[in-house]
Amino acid sequence: GCNSGIFLRTWPLEPLPGKDVGSNGLEVAIDDTPGAGFTDTGALYDLSRPARNAMRPAQEWNRIVITCAGSRITVELNGEEVNDVDLSGFTERGRRPDGTPHKFDKAFRDHPLEGYIGLQDHGSDCWYRNIKLKVLPR
Repeated sequence: GCNSGIFLRTWPLEPLPGKDVGSNGLEVAIDDTPGAGFTDTGALYDLSRPARNAMRPAQEWNRIVITCAGSRITVELNGEEVNDVDLSGFTERGRRPDGTPHKFDKAFRDHPLEGYIGLQDHGSDCWYRNIKLKVLPR
């Protein structure tokens, strides 16, 4: 029943009119679902779906490594790379590089390369532990 995520590069912290602050960032989805769609675990929420669902069963710990290097974001889940996204290809507002629509009204190639990190839950149990941050050389 988990519906959560990890927010990246959230900037600014002031919500845009009619939006919540989460709309100012990117979210790596964490959901108790069996699929590999745009809102399933490992997805860059509504932008890039994971190649596969590499989640362990509910009640077991998962290990996620998210790497943000310039416009590129990779997601590794339980030792498997499940997503590799280059935001420089997101040149149109509301469209993915392949032309299909997403829900955001921005071109993500222009999204800030720095910002706040946030841990989200939608009221379901979700735990995080052993959080480590490493600054990558530019």
